[in-house]
Order: sequence, then C-alpha cells, then structure tokens
Amino acid sequence: MLLAHISDLHLDGTVRAAERATRVMDHLRALPRPPDALLVTGDIADHGEPAEYEQAAEILTAPFPVLTCPGNHDVRAAYRKALLGQPAGDAPVNSVHHVAGAAILMADSTIPGRHDGLLAPETLAWISAELDALDGSTPAVLAFHHPPVILHHPLPDSIRLGRPDELAELLDSHPQVLAVVTGHAHTAAAAEFAGRPLLMAPATIWTLGLPWQGDQVADLDAPPGLAFHVIEGRRVVTHFRVVA
Repeated sequence: MLLAHISDLHLDGTVRAAERATRVMDHLRALPRPPDALLVTGDIADHGEPAEYEQAAEILTAPFPVLTCPGNHDVRAAYRKALLGQPAGDAPVNSVHHVAGAAILMADSTIPGRHDGLLAPETLAWISAELDALDGSTPAVLAFHHPPVILHHPLPDSIRLGRPDELAELLDSHPQVLAVVTGHAHTAAAAEFAGRPLLMAPATIWTLGLPWQGDQVADLDAPPGLAFHVIEGRRVVTHFRVVA
C-alpha cells in the first residue's frame, strides 16, 4: 500500500497558499503510479472560513481517495459543511476508511479555541471501538494533527498533544496499529511512539526553521513538501520529498 501524506495547507485566500497546495496536488495527480490514498492531517484552512474549505475541496480533488482530519486552525462546523458536505456540528470530526486492505483512522485532536491538542475521551473511545471491530489480520494507521512527542523546538512543543499516555495505553492493547501519522510541526520528522513509527508530514505553507539552523522560525522560501508511506506486511517505509 502506498499512502501520500500532506499537512498544514493553511489556505487563507492568498495566491501563495493556493499555489503551493496546488503544486503538491498537481505533482501527486501526475505520478505514474497514484497513491492508494492521500492523508491530509489538518490545518487545511487558516481561519476556518467556509470559503477556505470550498477552495480546499477544489484543490484537493483527485482520482484517488483524499482523507482528511482537522487541525487547530480548522473550525469543525465549517469544515464539516464546506469540505465534507455534512451537516454543520461541533463534535469531534472522526472517520474510518478502508483502503487496500487496511483501516485508516482519521481522528480529531483539536480543542476548539486553542492551539494545543487533545484526543478527547469520546475520540479515544471511538478509536478503541473501531480497532476492536477490525478483523485481527487487518492493519491500521492512525492519523491526527498534533504530535504526541517533544520535537525540540519551542513552537510545536508548546502546543503539542496533551495527555499522550492515554493514547499510548490504548495502542498497547491494539497491536494492529502499524504507525501514527501527524502534521502540525511544519517539518518532516520521524520518531517512535508507543513502539510504533511516528511520522510527521512537512507543511505545504512554510517550513519550520530548527534552533540549530538559526533564529528564523518560518522559512517561507523552502519548497512545499510531502511524505510517502509504503506499507508491506507490518513494515512501514517513509520517503520525504519536496516539490520545487
């Protein structure tokens, strides 16, 4: 299975944001072998406005499944109505998708009105129930916005996922989860969480400057990036790419 993974489009009505997201989608649509699905892990809109989601729906149109979850800049009601075509509502936006023999769980780690994250009790219960319902041989990938680990930069570390031990405990009892994938950090990164690969997609809008690179937080000149996760059996291999 091949999963493409992008994050943090921050569509805000500007030409720049739309051009960068469109450039990545054009690259994906032109691949000789299309991905089995594209995961978009949040901050699709910058202000949570309906017009931003309408633009996102157009940009993200593809001949392969496009699976999304919200980020801290997204607004649940507008996200549901304008992007997903569902009735507006303020409950967590969680969805499960079956792709190429695997279950992809797109979970909502947002706290409305705040930039840090949390998998709410109802979301943790939903994740557990969906995993329990799977056949024991069906692998799963869990996706949400906020990384549950320290990334050694004060910006993402100050607004990361809260109470990660609750998720780690859940994963300990569900070995079918092969990997956790997130966004939010605006940098391509990999770590380990609860014995699984934790894979963070770069942002399309701008790239995080790391402390040992200098004082610049947002590198606006770096090209947009994406990740490709190749899953064979229980092994996940990730390749990061930029789109010039």
